[in-house]
Parts: sequence; structure tokens; C-alpha cells
Amino acid sequence: MELRLKELCRKRGITQKELSANLGVAELTLSRASKGNTSVQLIERIAEKLNVEVWELFTQSTEKQENIIICPNCGTRLEVKRKGE
Repeated sequence: MELRLKELCRKRGITQKELSANLGVAELTLSRASKGNTSVQLIERIAEKLNVEVWELFTQSTEKQENIIICPNCGTRLEVKRKGE
């Protein structure tokens, strides 16, 4: 499952190259991570640097449906709700 790095970096006003430098990883490592080939630890660090929750890295990128996650195995659409919603 791909991460929304390009979109989230654009929203934060930084490039993926700058993000990789801020994380202290090679651009190739970040590129692989964006395609889902990474560790949980790096995903957590990316989320922290972009100031988002981990689940937000995976949500569908449409404005109206930012709380939708699509399962990478079966394609099921899952709605993520915050506590109290």
C-alpha cells in the first residue's frame, strides 16, 4: 500500500528530498517507503515529521474522504473515526 507522501509534503510546503534529509534517510529509502516497502518505525518517524497520525499516511487522498482507508489485501473501504464521533 502506498503512502501519501507526495500529497502530504505538498500540504506542508516541503519536498520529499527535504523530508528524507529531515529523517536522516536516503531519498531511495523514502521512495521505497512511499511504495509501502518500509518498517513500522520509519512510518512512525515519517508521520511525526509530517505532523500527522500514522493512519493519515494511508487514507484516501480525496478531500471529502480523508477518513477512508482501503485494505491493501481485499480492497475493502474502512472508515476511520476519532473517539467520540
